[in-house]
Amino acid sequence: MSKSLFGKINLKKTAIVLLLFLGCKGIAQNQNSSENTVVPSDLKWSERAALTILNKYPRAWQLDGNEKPKWDYKMGFVLSGFEKLYQKTNDKKYLNYIKEYVDGMIDSTGNIKKYDIKEYNIDYLNPGKLLFNLYEITKDSRYLQIIGKLRNQLETQPRTASGGFWHKQIYPNQMWIDGLYMAEPFYTQFTVKYEKGKSLDDIARQFELVHNHIVDKKTGLVYHAWDESKEIAWADKQTGTSPTIWGRGIGWYMVALVETLDYFPKSHPKYKVLVEYLNQISKNVNQYKSKSGLWYQVADKPELFGNYVEPSASGMIIYAFAKGANKGYLAGSYKSTAKKSFDSFVKEFVKVDKKGEVNILNVSSNVGLGGKPFRDGTNQYYLTAKPKENGAIGIGAFLLASIELEK
Repeated sequence: MSKSLFGKINLKKTAIVLLLFLGCKGIAQNQNSSENTVVPSDLKWSERAALTILNKYPRAWQLDGNEKPKWDYKMGFVLSGFEKLYQKTNDKKYLNYIKEYVDGMIDSTGNIKKYDIKEYNIDYLNPGKLLFNLYEITKDSRYLQIIGKLRNQLETQPRTASGGFWHKQIYPNQMWIDGLYMAEPFYTQFTVKYEKGKSLDDIARQFELVHNHIVDKKTGLVYHAWDESKEIAWADKQTGTSPTIWGRGIGWYMVALVETLDYFPKSHPKYKVLVEYLNQISKNVNQYKSKSGLWYQVADKPELFGNYVEPSASGMIIYAFAKGANKGYLAGSYKSTAKKSFDSFVKEFVKVDKKGEVNILNVSSNVGLGGKPFRDGTNQYYLTAKPKENGAIGIGAFLLASIELEK
């Protein structure tokens, strides 16, 4: 081979290598620039929040820092926002995120992995809401089977003497305010869809028990829980209520009402009762917001040392106000209140990072009552619950509030 020919071949090789290098460098630069703007800032808050969740938690079970898959109310709460976003945008990535979570949690025969009905954990019903639409879209019979199994849990769920669902088997005679959200929207959707509404009186009864026993007579706000037997150590010996009016608890109650009313027939005599409960709690909670329009961890004691405005409580109340106004359950003025509070929420709690991702600051960690070690439910107990960034309930509340305010 001649030297000139060899030189030409080398020159060609050098050119190809150089082109490849420059091409790779360009790709790397493009990748870096896209990484820095993963979430475009010109999108609405709802989609910015949803895209952030997809980026940070590629599998929905990873929400809230979970290390392994779990059939969990927190995932159900966040994914209910994805369901609403899918219905709004028709973007399949939101539906696929829900479906991947559910399919990862159930087996081929229509059972939820590690689900044990004997726990009578009312939290387990909440992710079940996702299955109604999944079944309608896919006609996968496993989804319908699981809907039926969760409904069967309610059939034998232990109850207080006056008919309220126990929160769990391990919490006898106790109704927790979050249990209303976990069970009633699912229960209402099921009974209207598959039972011709036969259980509507029972659903209204759950709210009536809360109204009669968990709503504080002085403030009109709700305590976290009620022990009808008044035997547990945290229960007030006269009323049976737990000691603290918890901001997120108010949020759970209000969201339970607006989402139950989604399915509760207007023709039913208890419909107006539920709307009235929503109006009462909305009027009262409006008196306890901060100057900027947000709500406190211990909701009725803004001046309490160490108390702070809390995003999951604030986000859920904003969502309930906006949805209540949009649906006509509440006066239109509540939409304006929700918008102002939402703006304050963004200023106080939202941190947008270099990737454009939406981070929610200072979300209270999960709290409960009783158990081991014993949780006494005092104001101080709620104030020592360590806040964290991007707690699932905070992210989910922001997503739901955003969707509703964008209507």
